[in-house]
Amino acid sequence: MGRGRLEAFSDGVLAIIITIMVLELKTPAQHSLAALHALWPTFVGYALSFVYVGIYWNNHHHLVHALRRINGQIMWANLHLLFWLSLFPFMTAWAGQSGFAAGPMALYGAVLFLAGMAYQLLQRCILASEGCDSVLARAVGRDGKGVVSQILYLLGICLAWYWPWASGLLYSVVALIWLVPDRRIARALARADLSDQAGK
Repeated sequence: MGRGRLEAFSDGVLAIIITIMVLELKTPAQHSLAALHALWPTFVGYALSFVYVGIYWNNHHHLVHALRRINGQIMWANLHLLFWLSLFPFMTAWAGQSGFAAGPMALYGAVLFLAGMAYQLLQRCILASEGCDSVLARAVGRDGKGVVSQILYLLGICLAWYWPWASGLLYSVVALIWLVPDRRIARALARADLSDQAGK
């Protein structure tokens, strides 16, 4: 399997995830703008999850673009990531419809945490395949943002049982941390291309 097929499949799944999430935005029964007020938790949850899917789509593209070869381990790690991302529509709808209650917010954070772990696992599988001296290995480095994100997710899960709004704020902070795309891989690939051209 080439990396193009892996990326196309993943892009298709992410597009379906976004489609399912937006279908959960039900129109109000009344025909007044005031009727939209009751939907604000659902819309806020959708907006946050949409940003998260966009972040994963962007970073997944850079990660897969650095691949030179694909093995079974990478394919299963990619499916593992897509599994947790596919739960976003369910968790988003439940958290929004509950008005951000404690249980749904804690489980929403757990899915975010597990999706983050799955992404790190995929990254490790790719690094193991590419080698410690690869362009990707040099670009990723220690991945401080990933570690900080996982800590904030765990803190948000704990806070959800006492102050659900605070956990939602932490989940939003993590999204803001990643909102600016991680360009380390793109920069490393560009430098490698320049080096190859200079060597020719």
